[in-house]
Amino acid sequence: MSRLRGQIEAIERALEREVECAEVLQLIASARGAMNGLMTEVIEDHIRLHVVHPPKDAERARGAEELIEAVQSYLR
Repeated sequence: MSRLRGQIEAIERALEREVECAEVLQLIASARGAMNGLMTEVIEDHIRLHVVHPPKDAERARGAEELIEAVQSYLR
């Protein structure tokens, strides 16, 4: 959350200073990366805590890990 907050504040400061559009776009991309990182963590925790924990069988645990990897790849 602090990374995301910092990114948003940097965008706000850049807009107030009327910096070049390219710099603002880069800051927005960084904020998006921070948001995707947060989303990845929340999804991983949800899967591990509510889908797999405690694991009912090895197949279910493996499937959950595969889902986590797919979500991580998608959000990068």
